[in-house]
Amino acid sequence: LSTILVFHVSSDPKDPIAIERLNLMNMAKLSIKGLIESALNLGRTLDSDYAPLQQFFVVMEHCLKHGLKSKKTFLGQNKSFWGPLELVEKLTPEAGEITASVKDLPGLKTPLGRGRAWLRLALMQKKLSDYMKTIINRKDLLSEFYEPNALMMEEEGAVIAGLLVGLNVIDANLCMKGEDLDSQVGVIDFSMYLKDGGHSSKSTEGDGQITAILDQKNYVEELNRHLSASVNNLQAKVDALEKSNTKLTEEVCKNIILYTLKSTHFRTCVFYLSISSVVWPCILSMTLLLHFTSEYGQVLGETRKQLKEETQLRLDVEKELEVQIGMRQEMELSMKMLEKDICEKHDALVELRQQLEDVRRLNHELSHKSQSSESSIKQKAEIISRLEEKTNQMASTIKQLENRSKQAEKQKDLAEEANRLFKQEFGDKIESLQQEVEQLRRQRYAAIRHRDLTYFHFFLSLGECKNCREVFCESCITNELPLPSSINPEHVCNTCYSTLMQQYASTPT
Repeated sequence: LSTILVFHVSSDPKDPIAIERLNLMNMAKLSIKGLIESALNLGRTLDSDYAPLQQFFVVMEHCLKHGLKSKKTFLGQNKSFWGPLELVEKLTPEAGEITASVKDLPGLKTPLGRGRAWLRLALMQKKLSDYMKTIINRKDLLSEFYEPNALMMEEEGAVIAGLLVGLNVIDANLCMKGEDLDSQVGVIDFSMYLKDGGHSSKSTEGDGQITAILDQKNYVEELNRHLSASVNNLQAKVDALEKSNTKLTEEVCKNIILYTLKSTHFRTCVFYLSISSVVWPCILSMTLLLHFTSEYGQVLGETRKQLKEETQLRLDVEKELEVQIGMRQEMELSMKMLEKDICEKHDALVELRQQLEDVRRLNHELSHKSQSSESSIKQKAEIISRLEEKTNQMASTIKQLENRSKQAEKQKDLAEEANRLFKQEFGDKIESLQQEVEQLRRQRYAAIRHRDLTYFHFFLSLGECKNCREVFCESCITNELPLPSSINPEHVCNTCYSTLMQQYASTPT
């Protein structure tokens, strides 16, 4: 892009106006590039408080104010770029919505505030580049507002309009109701663009490729505009040459006829032919032929030579027109390829943004996991410290138990010694007592066995009533009766027997 910008520098390096235009163009380039890079890195919709966006509007305001003509009013001289921006509505009908919205905003009282609001609305509509190109192409209308050497009247304005195409990749949502656009002071902050070489060398390869493609697209659009203008000029020249050639041919014919009619020789020949049309027909015809050949040969030669030159010039212009048309077609094809490439790069950029969001999400999850692991490590450290305290307590307890064990062993030894002495003294008595205990144990076992046998025989003597299903002793279920559930007589209790007998007695057989 730097090689493209050098092409538009004025031939006079000492011209202060040209230096101002070049500086404003470079500032616009830096502002647009910085805004695009920061917006892509930010990855969200821009608002009014975004610093690079504010600086971009300040730079655009300075570019539009450069070379403005002063208009005298009853309040004094006034310079405002709102007048040129109003032209867009006349050249592009779709811009009428923006102009109407600006005029309807209640807080705007000055043309400067309306111009600032117009720039913001055009950026949100992603039509700022198209609108700027529209008014820059109509320099005949801009001459009413700008000086001849103003930025908008020179090639730098077309370059800035081409650079604005890159802003179509960002999204902005600007609220202007609470913003004081009339009294803001626009100052360019150069600290945002003063970067060292090390920082600039760290730009990613993808951003560089996108910037290069946008620069190529802008250059191709500018070159296409020049080619279109050249083709239109050549077509106008061809039409003018055709008209002049036709007029020249008509004038030559008219001059030849008039000169012939006014010639005295022609009149003499006509007189002689009238009086002696039979005698001298051949001689007069030859004389007239020689006369016309000698008189008008030179005029016809010059006319043919001029016609040949005009025809050759027309052929050259047609060839050049064909060449320009071919170049224009090639440029249109390259424009389509560049637009396709930009779309692919934009899709790749969207994918990279998605990958960046995934990486951020993974980073957030990892940070959350690291925090949770740190908390778990702290908990484990606390548990370990508690376990160490318990271990120390257990060690002290073990020492106490060992001391107690030693004391218990000593007491055991003393008890064994006392037991041995006790056995020596009371051994015979202990054996007799043990024999008595064994005899009592056998008696007790025999009594328990006898009791269990008694219970067993008792349970064997029990029976079940087949009517109420309850258990009775053998003497209580000696009665038998046929039941509805069985044909054969079944054992029933005394109560069921009396109840069933009453039922059978009251029921006829």
